[in-house]
Amino acid sequence: MLRENTQVTLRCGAQLLDLSAPVVMGIINVTPDSFYPQSRVGSEVSQIIDFAGKMIEEGAVILDIGGMSTRPGAEEIEISLELERVLPAIESIKKYFPGMIISLDTYRAKVALEGIQSGATMINDISGGVLDEEMMDVVSKAPVSYVLMHMRGHPGNMQTLTEYNDLVGDLVKYFVERIQVLTKAGINDIVLDPGFGFSKTMEQNYELIRRLDVFKLLGRPLMVGVSRKSTLSKSIGRPVEDTLEATTALHMVALMNGAKMLRVHDVKAAKDAITVYQLLQDAQNP
Repeated sequence: MLRENTQVTLRCGAQLLDLSAPVVMGIINVTPDSFYPQSRVGSEVSQIIDFAGKMIEEGAVILDIGGMSTRPGAEEIEISLELERVLPAIESIKKYFPGMIISLDTYRAKVALEGIQSGATMINDISGGVLDEEMMDVVSKAPVSYVLMHMRGHPGNMQTLTEYNDLVGDLVKYFVERIQVLTKAGINDIVLDPGFGFSKTMEQNYELIRRLDVFKLLGRPLMVGVSRKSTLSKSIGRPVEDTLEATTALHMVALMNGAKMLRVHDVKAAKDAITVYQLLQDAQNP
């Protein structure tokens, strides 16, 4: 299972996503309660299109649509409500930006199925298929990529499940086991997300960023989602609205340690970080 070379392309519907250089995934939350208010978008098509258009203009390659908050302590909503929120957003973006890769942030198979039918070509599952066993069947039957995240429990109790024998070792073991399940089901286009802020303490989040390069041995592209999370707010003693600079600092460390996708609220700043990172890489290998 441990490999030297990391997969550099992902199948996303009829497209191949090139990850030879890092890319930005922009967050669009069609929810009223996501932890960062500026990422929330109303249900009006014009609002969704304006929000998406700005992110695309600033350099987003993927747009991640979420219809249910998974912040610590969040409660589940009805599947019908999640569908009511995400499907119009996916359909609108697909219509107005037909070449855009659309990711759907859900851990529920029915939502994933209908989202794929509406135009999503990536499923971003915080539970790695654990919270809904039918997810593997849905993803295996579609030409989509799958983001495999690490989390314990569910959003309502995950922050009570932060004790590990060996944080990085335990996550590697989890990923090895879940990758085996996925590939056995026929799912091969897999992105790994260590799940910053999900069943992790502040100290553990920083340890994962520092040792992110260990996960490159799994041979799958790495996604990092640290944008404006409470770890940063608590670290610098400022509100979430004032954590962009700290977010960018962590993004640069993540890039230098092997991240290929940055899942962010602020596309322009993340894109700038990638540009500077690429210049550093070019200077190192003239």
